[in-house]
Amino acid sequence: MDNRPAAVQKRKQFGHWEIDTSVGKKSGEDDVLLTLVERKTRDTISQKIDGKDPDSVDYAIKRLIDQFGSLFGRVFKTITADNGSEFSGLVNSLKEQNTHVYYTHPYAAWERPTNERNNGMIRRFIPKGRPIENYSRTFIHQMIQAIDHLPRKILNYRTPAEVFKMELQKLAQ
Repeated sequence: MDNRPAAVQKRKQFGHWEIDTSVGKKSGEDDVLLTLVERKTRDTISQKIDGKDPDSVDYAIKRLIDQFGSLFGRVFKTITADNGSEFSGLVNSLKEQNTHVYYTHPYAAWERPTNERNNGMIRRFIPKGRPIENYSRTFIHQMIQAIDHLPRKILNYRTPAEVFKMELQKLAQ
């Protein structure tokens, strides 16, 4: 975390993400919600994964690499994660991409504030303690769409989806 570039902190540059997992039941038997939030646009990408383990996270990352193709390294310049064991394979999963991974200090949720705020918004739809497996992928997609289409004062009352789309268009030029 100490080596993370200052540009990431300033939120002026597109492509810097925070990643986290949200669990429903703490039994370890439930699905998990993997969430990535882009720091500048506040756009969210979320996937339901099988568990809170490195293999599930790595599989989701591989799907994102396939989805974004050659743009992946420009869309995902950095990813900041907590020290959860589920993120232990991130560096290895991204070694062929041009994406740098940073880990926060232990018990320092404030080092990923965008993701923490976003998790609070998700909890409006999926309260803590409710099993993630009870929610369909369609519901999760609609939930993220609702969050990403909510105008934000910090974005001059534009939505994260609008600002993200504008940034992607800049990359495509």
